[in-house]
Amino acid sequence: MLLFFALGLLVHFVFFASIFDIYFTSPLVHGMTPQVTPLPPPAKRLVLFVADGLRADALYELDEDGNSRAPFIRNVIMHEGSWGVSHTRVPTESRPGHVALIAGFYEDVSAVAKGWKENPVEFDSLFNESKYTWSWGSPDILPMFAKGASGDHVYTYSYDAQREDFGAHDATKLDTWVFDKVKDFFDAARNNQSLFSIVNEEKVVFFLHLLGIDTNGHAHRPSSREYKDNIKKVDDGVKEIVSIFKHFYEDDGKTAFIFTSDHGMTDWGSHGAGHPSETLTPFVTWGAGIKFPQNVSAQQYEDEFLKEWRLENWKRQDINQADIAPLMASLIGVPFPLNSVGILPVGYLNNTGLFKAESMFTNAVQILEQFKVKMTQKKEATLPFLFTPFKLLSDSQQLDILRKARSYIKQEKFDDVVSLCEELIDLALRGLSYYHTYDRLFLGISVAVGFVGWTSYASLLIIKSHSDIPRGTRREGKKPHHLLPCSFIVAGVLVACFLMIQACPWTYYVYCLLPVPIWYAVLKEREVIQALVESLLAFPLSRFVAYLLVFTLGIEVLVLSFFYRYMLTAGLIVFAGWPFLTQLWTRAKITCLSWAFFSLLLAVFPLMPVVGRKPDLSLVMGAGLLVLLLSLAVLATLVKRKLNLVKDELLVLLLQVLSTVLSMYVVYSTHHSLLKKEGLPLLNQIVSWATLASSLVVPLLSPTALWQRLTSILLSLMSTYLLLSTGYEALFPLVLSCLMFVWIHVEQETLQQSGVSCKQKLASIQFTYNTDITQFRQLCLDDIRRAFFLVFFLLTAFFGTGNIASINSFDLASVYCFLTVFSPFMMGALMMWKILIPFVLVMCAFEAVQITTQLSSKGIFSSWSRILAAGLILEQASATM
Repeated sequence: MLLFFALGLLVHFVFFASIFDIYFTSPLVHGMTPQVTPLPPPAKRLVLFVADGLRADALYELDEDGNSRAPFIRNVIMHEGSWGVSHTRVPTESRPGHVALIAGFYEDVSAVAKGWKENPVEFDSLFNESKYTWSWGSPDILPMFAKGASGDHVYTYSYDAQREDFGAHDATKLDTWVFDKVKDFFDAARNNQSLFSIVNEEKVVFFLHLLGIDTNGHAHRPSSREYKDNIKKVDDGVKEIVSIFKHFYEDDGKTAFIFTSDHGMTDWGSHGAGHPSETLTPFVTWGAGIKFPQNVSAQQYEDEFLKEWRLENWKRQDINQADIAPLMASLIGVPFPLNSVGILPVGYLNNTGLFKAESMFTNAVQILEQFKVKMTQKKEATLPFLFTPFKLLSDSQQLDILRKARSYIKQEKFDDVVSLCEELIDLALRGLSYYHTYDRLFLGISVAVGFVGWTSYASLLIIKSHSDIPRGTRREGKKPHHLLPCSFIVAGVLVACFLMIQACPWTYYVYCLLPVPIWYAVLKEREVIQALVESLLAFPLSRFVAYLLVFTLGIEVLVLSFFYRYMLTAGLIVFAGWPFLTQLWTRAKITCLSWAFFSLLLAVFPLMPVVGRKPDLSLVMGAGLLVLLLSLAVLATLVKRKLNLVKDELLVLLLQVLSTVLSMYVVYSTHHSLLKKEGLPLLNQIVSWATLASSLVVPLLSPTALWQRLTSILLSLMSTYLLLSTGYEALFPLVLSCLMFVWIHVEQETLQQSGVSCKQKLASIQFTYNTDITQFRQLCLDDIRRAFFLVFFLLTAFFGTGNIASINSFDLASVYCFLTVFSPFMMGALMMWKILIPFVLVMCAFEAVQITTQLSSKGIFSSWSRILAAGLILEQASATM
């Protein structure tokens, strides 16, 4: 059996790894040649301002008095340059946003494994193509563009990482530091002839990364005075830097300026997902090569932003974030970044029609090069008779479009050139996506076949061991057939040869060969399969259809809960009424009423807004008081039952009470300290980490009696959960645990109702109780319901207080009792532990259910819950395809 579980872990690891290998591989290709516009550029230098975490509406809208928070930027929009909204993509994080801005492509999710800091795959960027680049800002952003640059021409100046403190007194100092360093740089350039000559060369980039707005947004939220004042501070700084550039270069008209943001921010101070407040960022550009403001009478945009911002008379030109990279490359005359998928926004260019046409043609050739390299790679790795090319862009079509574009340029039909190149770019991008996902269907089918096979095999083994179905059908003395193993050996050899001929990666062998031995093991159990089929056929048709309908509806509810959290509410309401439709109501009325009450109470949470939107310290304190009352109730119950509490057991309970009190104090103290901008007190930080560490150890010191151990686990984990809470979610584990306690009683009652004798009362059951394997009962239909309850409660634990699949559901304020200095891995680990605490509570309750119902853990968890999980995964996959 140990071998079976070890093999199961290995198989599941392969299935898990396949998700990232199939869906999250890097889209980048290498081997292209640089493409540059063959005409003199309008600018010698470019200044890029990136206000991290700045929303478009926060910059463009007017305040309560009708004044702009960024008067200098608004003056640029009205009198000097062009503007629009830059549309970002998920994940709306700093690193992907900057990669899209500076390198022109949307980074794959594999970068998160390095905290968005280092390059999982090397890529080309505007900085790399420039002659010189000077950058100032965050140590999390600047190094990644310098590390992959060829040569030694990208210079970075970063402040210490400890400055990125969400509890700091004044986060605007991060931006002030950048502005001061830029001023010092140009003061030094005036006195250093060597630096002066370098700074005056062509193809130079200056990058100012401004993190203060993002930091204030996380700490105080975008509606706060701190966030809005920081915008004014940045506006003043940009105005001063522009003045310095004009003075230093004697207003030569060869400097292009771009002001934008990497991502926005939700109202509750987070980002990472696809809410409009995160994906809509400002884009303002002016200077050399940029069009002056264009007055218009009407604009075609579906949103109402123009009226809200009072900018309806100034032409707005929206772009995708990746389009900024080719625009910057065109302005200073450097090659377009090799991996860029951005489309040059020619509407921003103030230049001749020839320059726009040539730039657009260069952009099309640069993206077409990527398409051709990707196609060649896939063609060389696929058998000729199996290769299916992208039909919309054949070699002849490519040549025809390029020749036609060149012809239009000679005929000075520049608008036609732009339109033709945009068409070519669209086809090339679609082709890139086609070849990038070329093997996805094949690999997905292989993994799905393996997963279904493994689920079937595990289910057959459990049915064989824990049910009466196979008995009486086994035929003794039957000689094994050699045809079955030989057939699978041949199939495995053929698959391996097929993959070898195509020179596939080694992971392809794992995904494609794994189903072979798995399905061989399934078909070896053909006697069990035959007996199972016979049993199903003998089952009354009406009952079979009814059970199948209920099972299907249950699976659909689970699937829909991934997309609509209120489906969990619907399921809990059904759960509340379930006991009243059975004989359970006649046996245990109080238990049924308790079950209904806590089910309905828990059903409220999925209807609440995502955690972080409305922080409420009073609810956290209220949850702490309820935990204290629960502790006193446990103590009173133990005394009432005249249990002999030894000194160690009493000490454990008192320690948990003290831990709860300290957690409440730390939450209250930290909250007020951050409001005063005094940072996180060191003592609070020490207590928080000590509480977290002790919560993993203290429950092990409690008595092993079922109720005492479960209560001890809840009290210990609640202390940590309070420290990680910001509002109503602090009540969630308490309500969930109450329902879990009632669930244990309910399952014991249903077991007695079915005629199975319980050997022990709940009060006397020990978690260390080792049941002999002969005492495990056989599976029954009620066990399917128990498995469904388990899966449903696990989903409720994950999604009860927010959508964990959405990054912006995570409020950084949750971890402020532990740390306030930006640390993505540590913060991520703390928030993940917060998510897992309800999961742990459900699993502990389920362990108690297994003990009280005398059921083998292999029986219910490895079989029926696997079937439910398989159906859930397959249904969800079909829904997203």
